[in-house]
Amino acid sequence: MPFDAERASSPRPWRRAVWTSFGLVYLFIWPVSTLFGHGHSAAESVVRLLALLAFTASFIGLVLVNNPWTGTTTRPTYVLLGVTAVLAIVLPILFGGDWGGLPIYLGVACAMTLPPRWAGRGIVATTVLTFVLSASLGGKGGTLALLTFETLTIGLLMLAFRSSRILVVELGEARGEVARLAANEERLRISRDLHDLLGHTLSLIVLKSEVATRLADRDPARSMAEVHDIETVARQALADVREAISGYRQRSLSDELENSRGVLTAADIELTITTSGTPLPDRVDGLFGWAVREGVTNIARHARARAAAVTVHRQDGMAVLEITDDGEGEGEFPGAGNGLAGLAERVTASGGTVEAGRRTGGGFRLAVRAPLTAPAPHEPAEESA
Repeated sequence: MPFDAERASSPRPWRRAVWTSFGLVYLFIWPVSTLFGHGHSAAESVVRLLALLAFTASFIGLVLVNNPWTGTTTRPTYVLLGVTAVLAIVLPILFGGDWGGLPIYLGVACAMTLPPRWAGRGIVATTVLTFVLSASLGGKGGTLALLTFETLTIGLLMLAFRSSRILVVELGEARGEVARLAANEERLRISRDLHDLLGHTLSLIVLKSEVATRLADRDPARSMAEVHDIETVARQALADVREAISGYRQRSLSDELENSRGVLTAADIELTITTSGTPLPDRVDGLFGWAVREGVTNIARHARARAAAVTVHRQDGMAVLEITDDGEGEGEFPGAGNGLAGLAERVTASGGTVEAGRRTGGGFRLAVRAPLTAPAPHEPAEESA
């Protein structure tokens, strides 16, 4: 499951619109208070109300069509930003100084929609606009300074907030890329090792098979000798492959814990390791090593966690491994698939159990329990040639 930057760091558009609408409460301080009364006719009040609704719609529309955490600006966003800018300029001119606070919202819109390299310039331009517009409408010194100061500071605050969230998204994408590259490197290493193991052996088998075929009619005894050599080489190749695969699947727990620390550190996740008791039997040690690899890989790739913990202890004749994180992933245990299914099969064959799922306090938990005295899992007998 690839890292989804938008889902990880940004709420849905309607949620952004709801939270943004809270900021519109300041409109009630200025224009709404002048909609009715103040010598306005009913028609004039309706016109003012429609104008205010149009500005509100254009401002919330920016939130709906633009995801500020991507750092990119779409064409509909530019169109709505232009509409918002026109309304923020024209409405104060038409309806007076009580509407002079609209450019503050324009500064926020610039901070949250323009490309980051232009957003700062947009805020500065909006600040100048607020000063000029308020001064031309007869704003007094205190009001003029307050509106100008609010436009600049609120705009810069929102720009800083947006920049930090964009950085979070980029770090999350980098974390996913680190995990992907690590997996690719592991696959390449396995490919190289298998090539080294089987390349020469298979070439020898092919060569001896050709020799045996050519000698089948002329020299049956030598042909049979070549066939026996093929059998010997093939058995040795089978043993080498099994030994190599066993090494991949049963790396020691200490090796996997050390490797996990490096993987999670690269993904900017703090890892705490706690072990207690005497060393585990080789069978359990290898099983837990594989479980640590699977659990840590899921954390690095999917959990979006800041901290993780690995605990190993003994309890009632059982060895217990727990891997937890404080991730924010949604749904069931992240990355649940072939890896965890294979782990569950091996643990079950050893007489143990696997538990995986979300924790009540947040994050995920993988728990593996294996009996200390259970016999090693049954391995299929080697077939004769």
